[in-house]
Amino acid sequence: MPIIVQPLNCTLKKSSRGASSTDAMIGVLAQAMRDQGVEIAPTLRMADHDIFPGVTSNEGEGDDWPALRAKILEADILILGTPIWMGQPSSIAKRVLERMDAFLDEVDENGRMPSYSKVAVAAIVGNEDGAHACTAQMFQALNDVGWTIPAVAACYWVGEAMGSTDFQDLPETPDKVAKTAGMVAANAVHLAGLLKGAPYPG
Repeated sequence: MPIIVQPLNCTLKKSSRGASSTDAMIGVLAQAMRDQGVEIAPTLRMADHDIFPGVTSNEGEGDDWPALRAKILEADILILGTPIWMGQPSSIAKRVLERMDAFLDEVDENGRMPSYSKVAVAAIVGNEDGAHACTAQMFQALNDVGWTIPAVAACYWVGEAMGSTDFQDLPETPDKVAKTAGMVAANAVHLAGLLKGAPYPG
């Protein structure tokens, strides 16, 4: 069975407002993973969905999270994409992580959460400092709820503070970003393949 990658775009913009730089960074990383021979699922833009606050997997009628959760857990690799706001991951990225807190109580007979043996990486963009702070917050939270973080697991670009140029406006992908994307992709796909063949025993 092929390795499946599920990108999540946690931009604050709905799709009706057009493309986002987070989309662009996810695209760079997704292409690098596609070059590794894996299958990329359509990106889920979280702002298009009504994700209720809470820490269970279903917060009741009208909550879009259960369907999103199912798509996320069908994949072997999660790309969690976020812009940097106030030096932190977006509020939508935090909402996604909060909803995954439910995994702690959804273990199998061996104590494994539904995210066990699955890999998570990050795609981050912004016009201010904060990429390392975002990865620190996101990777700790993802690991807490069962995801495995590979070596070199974040691909990011940070422009001039308060600048007017966004990542999606660049004429081409910076060489360092492209090289990092290739390394993130190779490591994530390698790790996901190992875990798919030999899951954690619990």
